[in-house]
Amino acid sequence: MSAPAHADPTPDDSADVVKEAPPITGDAALAIETKWLREVYQGDHVKQATFRAILMGAILGGALSLQNLYVGLKTGWGLGVAITACVLSYTIYSTLVRIAPSIFGPKMTILENNCMQSTASSAGYSTGGVMTSAMAAYLIVNKQHIHWIPLTLWTYFLAVLGTVMAIPMKRQMVNIEQLKFPSGIAAAETLRSLHAEGIEAQKKSKALGYSGLVGALVAWFRDAHAPEGGGIVTRILTYPGTLLTKLGKAMGQEGFPGFLEIPKLTIAGSPLAAYTIGFEGSLIMIAAGALMGLRTTISMVVAGLINYAFLAPWIMAKGGIASLGYRGIVSWSLWTGASLMVSSGLLTFALQWRTVVRAFKGLGAIFGSKKNTGAVLTKEQQVIADAEAALERVEVPPSWFILGMVFATTGIVIVGKVYFGISAFFGVLAVALSFILCIVAARATGETDTTPIGAMGKITQLTYGLLAPGNITTNLMTASITAGAAGSSADLLTDLKSGYLLGANPRKQFLAQLAGTFVGTAVVVPMFYVLVKTPADLGSAKFPAPSAQVWAGVANLLSKGFHQLHYTARWGLVIGGLIGIALPLLELAFPKKKQFIPSSMGIGLAFVIPCFNSISMFIGALLAWMYMKWKKDSAEKYTVAMSSGIIAGESLMGVVIVLLGQVLHLLE
Repeated sequence: MSAPAHADPTPDDSADVVKEAPPITGDAALAIETKWLREVYQGDHVKQATFRAILMGAILGGALSLQNLYVGLKTGWGLGVAITACVLSYTIYSTLVRIAPSIFGPKMTILENNCMQSTASSAGYSTGGVMTSAMAAYLIVNKQHIHWIPLTLWTYFLAVLGTVMAIPMKRQMVNIEQLKFPSGIAAAETLRSLHAEGIEAQKKSKALGYSGLVGALVAWFRDAHAPEGGGIVTRILTYPGTLLTKLGKAMGQEGFPGFLEIPKLTIAGSPLAAYTIGFEGSLIMIAAGALMGLRTTISMVVAGLINYAFLAPWIMAKGGIASLGYRGIVSWSLWTGASLMVSSGLLTFALQWRTVVRAFKGLGAIFGSKKNTGAVLTKEQQVIADAEAALERVEVPPSWFILGMVFATTGIVIVGKVYFGISAFFGVLAVALSFILCIVAARATGETDTTPIGAMGKITQLTYGLLAPGNITTNLMTASITAGAAGSSADLLTDLKSGYLLGANPRKQFLAQLAGTFVGTAVVVPMFYVLVKTPADLGSAKFPAPSAQVWAGVANLLSKGFHQLHYTARWGLVIGGLIGIALPLLELAFPKKKQFIPSSMGIGLAFVIPCFNSISMFIGALLAWMYMKWKKDSAEKYTVAMSSGIIAGESLMGVVIVLLGQVLHLLE
């Protein structure tokens, strides 16, 4: 059964309308939630968290976690696997049903597929990020592996912590504010197309398929010949003979480039590429930008150019940046971007305090039963009470948040104390700080589809650089709490966005994600030891591990004292924080002009990602806007489908290339 035609509860694109309106609280917020429950929700009538869905998702997630571990060690980036899991799960299980229907039963429902991708996404994404950043940095700094027992426990407790931290944020960010979470929208649209029936649905499915093919071809011609992709084209074609050797060489030279430079232009005598200004050979960020809209992406591209083209050469002349390139520049700019995102995210969340209070109003009843005072409710009060009760029946209850936090925090504190020498006070403080930073990371993901895990981790590193100066292990491991929790919470909210659009049961999705954290931990930890045998493997051509290098560099810097941070970076912290406070206040003061006020999250994120990412996202948003102006009806029907197809196609081909490269390597 597919989602109803009105599965998106905001058919008039009210996600943008919400952005331009004052903060939604009280009865207005409740009205939005009850409309979804009345018109979209179908979690009680369609199969969802079945055994086969969770099992299939666990298997896929285990495989995809290896891909993210490998790519993370290579590039420092983590890839969301939700869309990949959607397509793979549907294709594989549909094939199994055709082959042996008596064993595998009927095809999965759309909500089963969504549950499956929640499990796979959790396993594939929420555990590997910490491994390629903080854990790898620990290996670089200490020159020895962590024993597998504490590493397994630590990774699992962090994944659970992030999962439960998302509970109080879901109703505000997904239900009320209708934040985009572009990958969540793309995953939902992908599933709709796969399960669709009728002529219009077939057209959307074809649009998704054709655009997916385009994305796959770009990935193939970019990566399949390159050493990073295993040199698949060259290596396969050179085996048979001389003619194919020449062909393979030609393809290796003519493959789609990973980065397109802007020739002849320079800044302070260095090419633009040294400042990460150019065009990346990928369509994923362009497709994500098409889903994000112009306001955020204009903020990103302007801030990105200011940071990399103007501030970077100026700060370098003052000694604040040691070397050009992404790693060198971001080692300075991340402090400005991170403080901007933190101050803006916390203030925005604080402005929605009424909804937060309502989400937790049942906490007092967790340890005792509600007393019936015998008060007679008015008709209006009864309607509100009934609506809230209906929502509480499907939303994840606050009691799960409390129990999950106690479980994860206890595990983190014990492991941190026994194995890493972190005091119980510092462990609890790190969890509390991580909850605050998870709010920021989740909002950034909702608005830009990029989770600034590294930037959030640096805030914790800075904090413990002050609280525990000279203790590198405490610095890295407490920061890993923030990074792990931020990644998991943002990933869960992205999945819940898909479920929200499809009418899924949030409780069942939450349980599926918890199952995924267990599987991901069981796969990622042993494979980390297999791939990274010695500390020398990190920072080498085999595994550059750029993210881990930055983490280790910051830890070494802060171990020598906060004063070691260049004065321009300290000023950046202050200025970024003030901008992060000013922009939300402007939005509050001029709600009807919000579309003209720069996005604080967009600006902050532009300071911690390469400039070419911001450029690509802006191009995507501009193309989508032009398409809407040119053919509005067509754009409303196909923009999301085509963007989703590109993301799915390029992601899937990326997985195939990585796996084929590993197979060829093993055969040699």
